[in-house]
Amino acid sequence: MTTLTTERTGPATAAPASRDGRPPRAGRVTLHVFLIGTCVVWLLPLLYAFYTALRPYADTQKRGYVSVGGHYGFGNFTAAWDQAQLLHYFWNSVIITVPALVITLWLSSMVAFVVARFNFKVNIALLMLFTAGNLLPQQALITPLFKMYQLIPLPDWLAASGKLDDSFLGLILIHVAFQTGFCAFVLSNYMRTIPKELGEAALVDGASVWRQYWQLIMPLCRPVLAALATLEFTWIYNDFFWATVLMQTGSNRPITAALNNLQGQFFVNNNLISAAALIVAVPTLVVFFALQKQFVSGLTLGANKG
Repeated sequence: MTTLTTERTGPATAAPASRDGRPPRAGRVTLHVFLIGTCVVWLLPLLYAFYTALRPYADTQKRGYVSVGGHYGFGNFTAAWDQAQLLHYFWNSVIITVPALVITLWLSSMVAFVVARFNFKVNIALLMLFTAGNLLPQQALITPLFKMYQLIPLPDWLAASGKLDDSFLGLILIHVAFQTGFCAFVLSNYMRTIPKELGEAALVDGASVWRQYWQLIMPLCRPVLAALATLEFTWIYNDFFWATVLMQTGSNRPITAALNNLQGQFFVNNNLISAAALIVAVPTLVVFFALQKQFVSGLTLGANKG
């Protein structure tokens, strides 16, 4: 009896190949190398600032800033903390940033709720009005705004100068005015994705408009509110322009403007300034890592369907 056998031609299993002939693994390796290189380039200034802050000024003066070796330590960090009085200016930044952030998110959420959940003739025009404020450059408004601030009196317990231009309230109001439009635009787009049937069911159960806003819509907006809180905290906290223009009293300026206290008229210690800048950046990192999960989920809302 003759037995016929058939043999397979070719290998039993073949590795999948991409269209250009390279295996997918090579593409992933290339992508990872590119991402790592991008991260290194992005973090290089921060790493160089930290390296500079660890070196005393005499060492960099002798060897140069682009050099290796010498003495290293944390003396610049303690000196910057004491000489620049960073604790005092940190408190000034808290007085300005926290109220401005809370008021901005509160007002923008109410505007977004009205625009997104109610249909009337001027709702889109109202949103465009709030958003149009972000299109104007801040430098173009500084002269009329400064003159207007000088004409508005304040009681002594709000401003020692008695005017709005040299007060914490003035900085808070300007940040709220410039940031509310962006937050209202983002929140309104997100609130439109919430099914209107939820509001209709709450209305049938006797919920008022305020209760729908506070107990129904706002809890569902926590991810996007966390993302906006992270961004707004960074923008308001890092403000330097309005802090130096509107705040005339140096002791009332926020932490970003306090870095100028470390610059002399004829001498600048870049090592000390690098240490102070790294200390100033710590609160933004703390806020980001504290809200990292909500921040990432807020940025990716709507990316996936189904």
